[in-house]
Amino acid sequence: MLKDEENSKYRSVIKNTLEFNPEVLKRFVNFMSNPDEETALFQFGKGDKYFGVCTMMVTMPGLPMFGHGQIEGFAEKYGMEYRYAKWDERPDWDFMRRHEREIFPLMKRRHLFAEVRDFLLYDFFAPEGYVNEDVFAYSNCTGDERALVIYHNKYASARGWVRTSAAYSVKAGEGDKRRLTQKTLGEGLGLTPEGAYFTIFRDHVTGLQYIRSSKELCEKGLYVELGAYNYHVFIDFREVRDNQWQQYAQIANYLNGRGAPSVEDVFKEILLQPVQHTFKELINANIFRRLIEARVLQADVKPDQTIMEEIEQKMVNLFLEAKKFSGGSEEEGALAKEVRQKLEVVLRLPAISSRFPWGDAKDVTKEKLTEHPITWWTILSWLFVHALGKVVNQKDFPELSRSWIDEWRLGKTILDVMSDLGVEEEPARRSVTLIKLLTVYQSWSEEKKPSRVLDSILKDTDVQQFLQINRYNDILWFNREALDDLLWWLMVLAAVEISSDPQRPAHQGARDLEDCYGTIQRLKEAAKKSGYQVEKLLAALR
Repeated sequence: MLKDEENSKYRSVIKNTLEFNPEVLKRFVNFMSNPDEETALFQFGKGDKYFGVCTMMVTMPGLPMFGHGQIEGFAEKYGMEYRYAKWDERPDWDFMRRHEREIFPLMKRRHLFAEVRDFLLYDFFAPEGYVNEDVFAYSNCTGDERALVIYHNKYASARGWVRTSAAYSVKAGEGDKRRLTQKTLGEGLGLTPEGAYFTIFRDHVTGLQYIRSSKELCEKGLYVELGAYNYHVFIDFREVRDNQWQQYAQIANYLNGRGAPSVEDVFKEILLQPVQHTFKELINANIFRRLIEARVLQADVKPDQTIMEEIEQKMVNLFLEAKKFSGGSEEEGALAKEVRQKLEVVLRLPAISSRFPWGDAKDVTKEKLTEHPITWWTILSWLFVHALGKVVNQKDFPELSRSWIDEWRLGKTILDVMSDLGVEEEPARRSVTLIKLLTVYQSWSEEKKPSRVLDSILKDTDVQQFLQINRYNDILWFNREALDDLLWWLMVLAAVEISSDPQRPAHQGARDLEDCYGTIQRLKEAAKKSGYQVEKLLAALR
């Protein structure tokens, strides 16, 4: 019946059984094919319809039974008299992996689905008031565990409410007398019909968590919109009582029915909205494009002051929100002015980079600054995050700024913008890792000894990830190209930091840059001698 989408007939079978005696459902053997029928692959395909019906098969009371070769995606029909396969078929590994993700975990919860004492079949009420027979919705419970399964077995869309169960029979006194009764969804899931309670649950199919008012679930039910052959298995139900700050009410209003990887994390997202809003005013595709267009190609020309003033004001706003969120006390205007000074140096890099001691990296520098947009997106992102910690502490701010990239989800925002700009996921993630480590080591140029510079950065997990450090045959190895890239970035960092310091005389800045270049060169020479081994790299600098 499910193959031919005779859904009302199948629902009638279940409803009639429930009205007669729900215990009969435990005797059902649920299967999608048997040796006398065509294979499950032939009947249901390999898409959502197959997995929707398969989900029903393993979550209904009774005994689920898979056909021979069903999980592997075999198409040959096997009769009882077959002694061996006649077709040369190979397992469909993608099909099998989807079983592993979506079906097998449910089979491990058969204790939740096998019994009928708390099983309820629900009617799915469309907004127009009729019952949509193409949607199967049912719940079950055991102990503190609860589950709600919803499947739409039709090539169409559906929307409506899961609110009231179909009638089922219960014992009425002594003997065999039985009476019909119904329950609401709230009763079926054991929810508290009070406004202070909220229900959090997870969709096994997508992994997303949802939150709903328990009172609404009890009175109105659960509103669901379904596409063709869509299905949900809602599990891990738990109720929470709201606190005096109405934390869960805020989360529910903010999500407005949407799912989230973690409901609890959403509250932090709500609190971070002011910071995120001001950060996105700086980190967005439009600003990046405008700043790249504002690059200066001639040494005696200054960047466009209009955009410089705009960025400075946006940085004032960002520092102000960072102060509010962190309880900092430093003056945001002065901090924004420092960022503006560094931005001016950054935008002039194409024109003034020839003055810096790049050595054999001169051609690489020119190429990166003129032909690689991701270089600019990386350095601009770093520029806007590297000094955030100064609102709290002017001395130890690099580590604080680095931690806020994760805690305030600034890294995710940068990833999203790079995705909008067409950067693939792996280079974008590598860029964010680079931004984090450059934030921590933004003052590396103050350390003159190469061995100390290397010892310091190699202890950092972000650096280890960036350098692709790995152990093979009990030896730690690093990627030479990654180290060259990191050293180039450290030199860029030194150039920006030193050149933007208004208190540093020009001749002193030139000497400091030469010292930094000398440190980088000694690190490169040590890398050549090391054979890409971490221990030998460290030994070469001792």
